[in-house]
Amino acid sequence: MTQALVRTDRTNRVIGGVCGGLARRYGWNAKVVRLAFVASCLLPGPQLLIYILLWIVMPSERRY
Repeated sequence: MTQALVRTDRTNRVIGGVCGGLARRYGWNAKVVRLAFVASCLLPGPQLLIYILLWIVMPSERRY
């Protein structure tokens, strides 16, 4: 059974819980996902807008 794509709770949340939620869903290390996101922000593109969109769209873990 696969886990739902949800933002993490307050204990594993840094800003919005999006990176932690993605890491948990795919079985990755949350610190690595956060580092990859920060590194990707150095490149041109809509990374920050995608993060904000995921923050709005992804439900919080507290609902489950």
